[in-house]
Amino acid sequence: MKPSAFEYHRPTTPEEAAELLEEFGDEAKVIAGGQSLMPMLNLRLAAFDHLIDIARLTELSGITHDSTSVTVGATTKQATIGRSTTIRTSVPLLSRATSLIGHLPIRNRGTIGGSVAHADAAAEYPAVALTLDAELEALSSAGRRTIQAAEFFTGMWSTALRDDELLTKVTFPRWEGRSGYSIAEFSRRKGDFALSGACVAVKVDENARVEQCNIGLFGLGPVPMRATAIERSLVGCSIDALEVREIGHAAVADLSSVPADLHGSSAYRTRVGATMVARALTSALEEAIDD
Repeated sequence: MKPSAFEYHRPTTPEEAAELLEEFGDEAKVIAGGQSLMPMLNLRLAAFDHLIDIARLTELSGITHDSTSVTVGATTKQATIGRSTTIRTSVPLLSRATSLIGHLPIRNRGTIGGSVAHADAAAEYPAVALTLDAELEALSSAGRRTIQAAEFFTGMWSTALRDDELLTKVTFPRWEGRSGYSIAEFSRRKGDFALSGACVAVKVDENARVEQCNIGLFGLGPVPMRATAIERSLVGCSIDALEVREIGHAAVADLSSVPADLHGSSAYRTRVGATMVARALTSALEEAIDD
């Protein structure tokens, strides 16, 4: 199949793109890499009267950093992120998640902004943004605003972006001290979306006690989620006293909207999710201790 008819726009600045979004509202859709949008259009699972192509807006691409954070432009290719030394050393979780996304041809065209704005609950980048408390910048004709990742994902394929707003960049805080990071997921085939997955970022103090622990879950509900109650309970605990299998089960125990389909029941996905949390936590703790 082919997509229904649409009018194609190629703005020359982010501000022009924002003006087009204001003009056309929910009749318009932004496209950059198109790795999620085009299949949906071709299958006619979605239809828009206007497509606004931002792929060539160089202002929205690139990786910058300072002493406290790393900022990634929305149209930065996933493959670029995967090759970046800055990302690998300053935001290791984002780097490691990149290699799990689809296949190389997809990462050569797919963008971080497209993945985050598409907000697939089983995708890696939205989960990483949530786990690391990223900040997302949105541009409209009224100006710019910052949205916290915890407030960005509002439902299945939906976000806090308004119809007239364009996602321009994602900023990740840099963690200092003895830190460890890991992402674990289970999929039927390499490159498939995860049935269940977990991201963990952990910081330990000089006495080998947990100083901070962020646990993100994906593929286990309509949006990526944080296991906040478990995170709080781990602060101050000695690493040697942690029972990671129990922590994994506790992290998913209260989930109420775990999806079920031909690939697995809700109960199956939940059990797998518990194992992914335990694996990611174990790996992150080992890295933090060795740091």
